[in-house]
Amino acid sequence: MTSIFEEKNISKAIMKVGLPAMLGQLTTLIYNIADTFFVSLTKEPAAIAAVTLCAPILLIIMSIACILGMGGSSVIARLLGEGKKEESGTAMNFCTYAMAFAGIITLAAGLAFLQPLAKISGADTDNIIYTCDYLKWIFIGTPFIMLANGFVHLFRSAGLIKEGTIGLILGNVINMVLDYIFIAVLGWKTAGAALATSLGFVCAAVYYIICMIREEHKGNQLISLAIKRFSLNAAMIRSIVSIGIPGALITVLMSVSNIVLNNYISIYGSDAVASYGIAYKLDMIPILLSVGLSQGVAPLVGYCYGGNEKKKMSDIVKYTVLYGILMGAVFTAVFIIFGKPLAAIFLQDNILIEQAGYFVRILCLSAPMLGIINMMTSYFQALGKAVNSLIITLLRNVVLFIPGVIILNYFWQLNGVIASQPVVEAILTVICIFMYTKDTK
Repeated sequence: MTSIFEEKNISKAIMKVGLPAMLGQLTTLIYNIADTFFVSLTKEPAAIAAVTLCAPILLIIMSIACILGMGGSSVIARLLGEGKKEESGTAMNFCTYAMAFAGIITLAAGLAFLQPLAKISGADTDNIIYTCDYLKWIFIGTPFIMLANGFVHLFRSAGLIKEGTIGLILGNVINMVLDYIFIAVLGWKTAGAALATSLGFVCAAVYYIICMIREEHKGNQLISLAIKRFSLNAAMIRSIVSIGIPGALITVLMSVSNIVLNNYISIYGSDAVASYGIAYKLDMIPILLSVGLSQGVAPLVGYCYGGNEKKKMSDIVKYTVLYGILMGAVFTAVFIIFGKPLAAIFLQDNILIEQAGYFVRILCLSAPMLGIINMMTSYFQALGKAVNSLIITLLRNVVLFIPGVIILNYFWQLNGVIASQPVVEAILTVICIFMYTKDTK
């Protein structure tokens, strides 16, 4: 842990914490693409559309874990920077049990309101059955989905970066293997995709718990599953939740904006939803890599802030932003040139391939801007400045995005709806630069 957080070489420190997180996010993307690929083998646009429509619900479930995972990670990293190991361990213990309890509550609520949730997501008579099949198995696995997603953040803040990445990759690889078995071999379609996802998270959660037991036996003060260490310290909970909620809202509001977007795209038919679903999956590559880089660096930023190493913290932020912009620019070039051939991997119909290729060329225009937006969000979370993080989140997914979709749809119909993402993120990039400049002054 010490060698990572106290690394003097800035680029090396960023790579040590950023690359494992990016690798974890990449495997998450691969399993998402695998879901879509195996479902696409059914050659049923309604089934592909159902997977797209259910994605926001799955993101909302994950976001609940982020309240405790990301909030706890920020608090733990800053406490470690201040040398308060006992308090850090208490925060870790609280987050673990709180995530398990939240998962059980969400499971019960999700199954009770299954059909209404499917309809809110944009399901119609063509795909309602597929959508409900997918959601049912996702909700059954909710407690493990929450634990696995929360532990990723908590392990990074505790310096268990390798273990956090292995757990994420393990769950995703198992998911992909089960995708093949359940969909391609057994023909379970969307139900098989959801069951594979849930079982992958079950395996990841079990791995993380085994790691915690091992660390506890080693005498690691930060890791303990003992009930007696569970604390309802009001100040600690308030700090975790106040930081975690903006982090979770990133995912929740992204899901809300995607639901709005899906509903507008569905006006133009299931084929349009299917084409957008494929384009969005491809565009998720630079999105998730950027998120992985910024989230991986966040505990390092928080540690420097807690230890009052302001110069090092500033250098970490600037280098990370630069790497993010360069990475995004590469993906923009790749998608502009190879958008159509990449779409052809998942689609057989030439019209859908053409449409999906066109969509991804529009969506990828915002990729270089993600390096700034995602890093600024993680920066404010790491420093415990929840209001700033919340402002960026609200602007990105509600204040700018939803009106943007409505206005652009009015003037340019489907093309305008797809273009809403790069247009909004271009505006938000300028706002983020202004907010960071003001904060550092």
